[in-house]
Amino acid sequence: MAAEHRKPVEPDAAPLVEHHAAHHAATTEAPDAPEAPAGSADAGDQPDPNRWKALVICLLGGGIVLLDVSIVNVALQSISTGLPGATPEAVQWILSGYALSFGLLLVPGGRLGDATGRRRMFIVGVGLFTLASALCGFAPNGIVLVIARLVQGLAGGLLTPQVTALIQQLFRGKERGTAFGLFGATVGIATAIGPLVGGLLITAFGTENGWRFVFFVNLPVGLVTILLAFRYLPAASRAERGKRHDFDPVGIVLLGAAVVALLLPFVQSQVWEGNTKWWLVVVAVVLGVLFVLWERRYARTKEPVIDLALFRRRSFSLGVGLATLYFAGFTPLFFVLTLALQSGLHYSALSAGLSSVSFAVGSGIASTIGGRIVHRFGRQLIVIGTILVLLGLGAVVWVVANHYRSDLGWWLVVPLLVAGIGSGLTISPNQTLTLSEVPVAQGGSAGGLIQVGARVGSAIGIAAVGSVFYSVLASSKGDYAQGLPLGLGVSLGFVGAALLAGIVDVVVGKVRGTEATV
Repeated sequence: MAAEHRKPVEPDAAPLVEHHAAHHAATTEAPDAPEAPAGSADAGDQPDPNRWKALVICLLGGGIVLLDVSIVNVALQSISTGLPGATPEAVQWILSGYALSFGLLLVPGGRLGDATGRRRMFIVGVGLFTLASALCGFAPNGIVLVIARLVQGLAGGLLTPQVTALIQQLFRGKERGTAFGLFGATVGIATAIGPLVGGLLITAFGTENGWRFVFFVNLPVGLVTILLAFRYLPAASRAERGKRHDFDPVGIVLLGAAVVALLLPFVQSQVWEGNTKWWLVVVAVVLGVLFVLWERRYARTKEPVIDLALFRRRSFSLGVGLATLYFAGFTPLFFVLTLALQSGLHYSALSAGLSSVSFAVGSGIASTIGGRIVHRFGRQLIVIGTILVLLGLGAVVWVVANHYRSDLGWWLVVPLLVAGIGSGLTISPNQTLTLSEVPVAQGGSAGGLIQVGARVGSAIGIAAVGSVFYSVLASSKGDYAQGLPLGLGVSLGFVGAALLAGIVDVVVGKVRGTEATV
């Protein structure tokens, strides 16, 4: 028996560190210990036979949430025209309200999935998101649409961490890298193709009501996803369902308040005039300190909402930081580019959306490849990816500065393709490496933290880029050829910081012999 337990396993099937240690402990202390639940990454060396079907379902659910981050951008003009009560303030909250509520529930949503069952929370999240999308589509006025978007964001925050946690649970070794590669492809494609899908729907159904179908498109996808989730996603085992958990309500409230206080001044930066809003950043820091102190105390006797020991792992802490910096540079690209094409060059919603297709193609292909090879190159692959993003964004800046004419969209095809390839080699490999040492039981809350970093980075990036962009437009009397390059120059700075973080990790890993691997 002991010899059989010591038999080496193939790297592809190797369980996580925690399971590996428990496995050897069982050899000497409890040979007859019960097996781990089926469908778990800890359930021996036999993977879930439905794992690839389950992945498709996860990507469907995660995809519609990510699509709604960017698809609404091209619909704002249609909403302003066709919806009663769609004031400029309401239109701003249609965007910022979604971002705020989305970020609010990411970590608590991940914790709920870890504690009560990921399939259950996934289905609840998709169901709530589908209902909120229907309410958005049928909204009679701006106030109802803002409220529906807030609910939609909460549902997205509940659903998204279940996707990363389920991938962490169902896949191991090289397969996990491939699965995260496909998830990264979904992130890149959904973000980049959102304006195109929105443009097609508005063109098909007209400016006055076309925006409603931007939300209705989620309904069939959501319903199909729910039905398939019951069939293919692994349910929590009987032992897991019977286990009691602490939900740390004080920690959840402190963290949620800190996230909202940090995000609010950034997502409202163009509407909320004056500098008083920036005091909320100080409030966020104070709440963050209180949260850390509370979690340390709470963890002595109960389960905290976040295990702070995760941040002692360089792969996790650096990965979250890199994601925050990268999304601060990546997300504003489509925000300001879509605005410059529609408002500056009078592109239709469809034409503006078409300009991002090359990015989506490059990102989708590179994400899939990156997930397959990340186990060979580690964080060096991310360094290569961010360099390509810098080159692509730099080329976009040069093209806009020197060729801001009606055929700008065609000139952007190659630069955006290069940036998309780089993005694909950054997002999914970073996700894989960041979660590589995280125990499966904490996959939801850890995945939620990565997403919080990405959302905070996106809000900060859009605020910083937008501030430069709009101030140059105001001083140059609407000269987009000046405003767009200078705004995207800020994006280049954020991506450059992400590149520096990746290089530091590679160098430190080589010196210490602790390079991040899958």
